[in-house]
Amino acid sequence: MKPGKEAGARPVWSRDFALFFVARAVAQLGDTMLPVALAAGLLQHGYGAGAVGLALASTSAAFAGLIIFGGVIADRFSTRRLMIGADLVRLCTQSLAAALFFSGHVVLWQICAIGFVNGVAGAVFQPGVPGTVRRLATDVQGANGTMRIAEAVAQLAGPACAGVLVGFASPGGVFTAHATTYAVSALCLLLLRLPAQTRSPGEARTARGARAFRADLVEGWREFRARTWLWGVIAVWCVYMITVWGPTVPLVATEVVQQHGPRSYGLINSALGAGTVVGGLLALRLRPRRMLRAGATGLFAFAGFPVTVGAGLGVPAMAAGAAVAGAGMAFWSVMWATSVQTQVPADVLNRIHAYDVAGSLAMMPVGQAIAGPAAATLGAGHVLLAAGGMSLVVAGALLAVRSIRDLVRADAPATAGSTPAPADERVRPEPH
Repeated sequence: MKPGKEAGARPVWSRDFALFFVARAVAQLGDTMLPVALAAGLLQHGYGAGAVGLALASTSAAFAGLIIFGGVIADRFSTRRLMIGADLVRLCTQSLAAALFFSGHVVLWQICAIGFVNGVAGAVFQPGVPGTVRRLATDVQGANGTMRIAEAVAQLAGPACAGVLVGFASPGGVFTAHATTYAVSALCLLLLRLPAQTRSPGEARTARGARAFRADLVEGWREFRARTWLWGVIAVWCVYMITVWGPTVPLVATEVVQQHGPRSYGLINSALGAGTVVGGLLALRLRPRRMLRAGATGLFAFAGFPVTVGAGLGVPAMAAGAAVAGAGMAFWSVMWATSVQTQVPADVLNRIHAYDVAGSLAMMPVGQAIAGPAAATLGAGHVLLAAGGMSLVVAGALLAVRSIRDLVRADAPATAGSTPAPADERVRPEPH
């Protein structure tokens, strides 16, 4: 892998990309504050950890269950207007939550209902993100790397900001701040000027004849299935969620807090975030010709996170493992996001991204659910060591699939004697 002059010379920043970047970065900062606000607020009002989990699950369930439909909606209407509308809905819901917590009248079903509406709004908002990045950024990989760094910084700063607000104000103050982040996001999107997008003949028919909603769903699924590299990654990722990510997150938290205390867990999380920043910076610099091959290679590094904890190593070793894991995961995520955004035709990108997100998230609750019983039977350390081993298997499986490892980046110059891609892997020409 080496820096690509032709891609690297193109600017990432423009006025409109900067507005979109601020919108996403501020909203992500607010989203990372939410778990702290919910935990502090519900516990203050006599609810337990189960109630906190239920409140968070109400959002994630609505998001995962409806995002495919959100993808169809995003391909039929203006994504910018949909995103502004979703932000305004969440501005209202989080303002309502703040009012409930300030009033002291907190009822769990009301908080869960607010979370469900937030999840629906997120399912409408998220499918439009990759298409917006593609339309705004001349350098899509650089844009994804920059936004991945912002996400990592938000993950580091958000919980700390929430803790300060809870201490100096109340959980209602955190919800007020969260609502404000959606107001900022909506304002930035309102000021945004998206370049015109030429419709393909298929899209024109959709606009004139209003094809059935189900037909759009079927078309998105057909386009998804037509790309072996795409559904191959999602299939492997389902295994990853069940065997690696799902068990790792709760078991690492439990083991580190029990053995070394919450401060050590905070240090390890900070190391993970710092590694994520490094991975994003690497993704800004390196321009591999075969992006998924490079990303999967970087994914081998994630094994350091569960293995160091499972092996019972000291906190410095765990922090080092977390940092390396964060770098590898961030590099993979930028390579993957850029591949999807540049290889998939614009008129189906929102739907395919929705299938991507739904498939990626579908198995995570399964992995989280089996973590406890598996740890009780085998021991948490053994389960984490197995998760580390499976992370190597998953990275190897990605590299074993030819259509994944040999996918050539969309902006790569043709080389003499290169073998054409299989019919189902070729990129459909964009309309002019």
